[in-house]
Amino acid sequence: MYNHIFNSKSKTITSAAGILAAAALISGLLGLFRDRLLAGSFGAGDELDVYYAAFRIPDFISFVLIMGAISAAIIPIFSEYLLRSHEQAWRFFSNLVNLFFISLIIISGILIIFVPQILSIIAPGFIGDKKDAAVLLTRIMFLSPILLGISNIISGILRVFKRFLVTSLAPIMYNLGIIFGIMFFVPLMGLKGLAWGVVFGAFLHFFVQIPILLKVGFRPKKVLNFSEPGFLRAVKLTIPRAIGLAAGQINLIVITAIGSTLTAGSVAVFSLANNLQKLPITLIAISFSTAAFPFLALYFSKKDKEKLIQEFSSVFRQILFLIVPVSILIFILRAQIVRVILGTGKFGWADTQLTAACLGIFSFAIFAYALVLLISKTFYAFQNTKIPALVTLFTVGLNIVLCYFFVWALSFENAFQRFLISFLDIQGIKENSVIGLPLALAVSGIFQISLLLVLLYKKIGDFRIKEIFESCIKILASSVLLGFACYFVRQYIAEFVDMQTFLGIFSQAALASIAGVIVFIASAFALKSPEIKALKTVISRKINGD
Repeated sequence: MYNHIFNSKSKTITSAAGILAAAALISGLLGLFRDRLLAGSFGAGDELDVYYAAFRIPDFISFVLIMGAISAAIIPIFSEYLLRSHEQAWRFFSNLVNLFFISLIIISGILIIFVPQILSIIAPGFIGDKKDAAVLLTRIMFLSPILLGISNIISGILRVFKRFLVTSLAPIMYNLGIIFGIMFFVPLMGLKGLAWGVVFGAFLHFFVQIPILLKVGFRPKKVLNFSEPGFLRAVKLTIPRAIGLAAGQINLIVITAIGSTLTAGSVAVFSLANNLQKLPITLIAISFSTAAFPFLALYFSKKDKEKLIQEFSSVFRQILFLIVPVSILIFILRAQIVRVILGTGKFGWADTQLTAACLGIFSFAIFAYALVLLISKTFYAFQNTKIPALVTLFTVGLNIVLCYFFVWALSFENAFQRFLISFLDIQGIKENSVIGLPLALAVSGIFQISLLLVLLYKKIGDFRIKEIFESCIKILASSVLLGFACYFVRQYIAEFVDMQTFLGIFSQAALASIAGVIVFIASAFALKSPEIKALKTVISRKINGD
């Protein structure tokens, strides 16, 4: 039964994206449940600050050393080997896994020793017991990059074979492991139970994919060859991507460092808001860009530029069609979203207001970070990892400068501070400098997508810009109508429900969202948006079993 279900292949980008999106929704909902458990159990205070700060270093290793290899090297190179010989492809994969596994153990072991010194840099505001707790959690969590690293390499290979279903199940298992840790390890072990939950989740992420990996033909091989041509190419392609990812993770580390010097709970508030804004990006942008990448890489290998541009334009417009209305809903219903998802236990009203303000700022740049993923993967399909890496480095530098500037500008009364406080409706919050962190990310994200689009045009020429522009006009028009409908229904419903209860807030948010979505869909049909027609066709095929 397991093999029959999870060994199924996805034949198109849209169907693959649909599978990934459905799994991302489940994983995202579990992530929200995880954050609700964390917020209710600990509140936005020292303990959650410790957890999120401790998470940064192992997360840095996972993203830089492994995610870079998958995105930039494994899929294109493995695809080329596979066209020539399955035996050569599997030998390349075995060699890569063995070398990365040994490297991860060595790197993690060395960094475990220097955790106290590293934490002094990334969380300078942590002292005494707070720092000691962060050191302990970080050292435990260093087991997770080893498991996640190998597991993510496996995911990349399975996507080449179009086994998107099982790869999409892995993040679900990861979140289930963390939730298990919160519910069962924390009562037994205290705060360090959170760290063991992360490790358990990483193990489940790895374990669930092994049967299908064996099914598609993998057999372990005793090979360790640093001079193997495929491995050397993988390293060459990985280094620029790894630098870009390192810059992105350093970005979060700098934000954590700045947040650790602000009022207690600032790191937690930023991290919780960041997790909320990541849900639509994961659900929509990562699903589509991940599904598109193997297809784009294949078209590049076949030198079919017209087909590549056609698919890129289509996916670009589909991401915008889904992400823009969601972003508007998030901004209008930001307080309701935070209260419904996180408003429990020790998570108070002041925590809600600050988290909602951060989420509201994030909503203005969700579209940018969503499209950055697709454009970066398009460059990777060309086996060009340098351009995205350089753009990321420049963007990170800009963001760090903006972080310090905005936090400083919000630390004393001035016109800029008064405008933001009024715009985000947080007049009762005295310590509000933390909102400067998402504001810096939003501004730098919009800059990043703008620069990438210019460089993509220089690389491949016209990528159907007129077609994209016409779709954008229709999407924006429909989204504005959605915004008005959502706002007026939100205000109207507030007169009839008890806004002091979970049910009242949930009802208000749900009805306002439904009204907005109905108006958006009706408007898209009226404007004859091609994206709504494409989605309708896909749904019809699924219903008919095609």
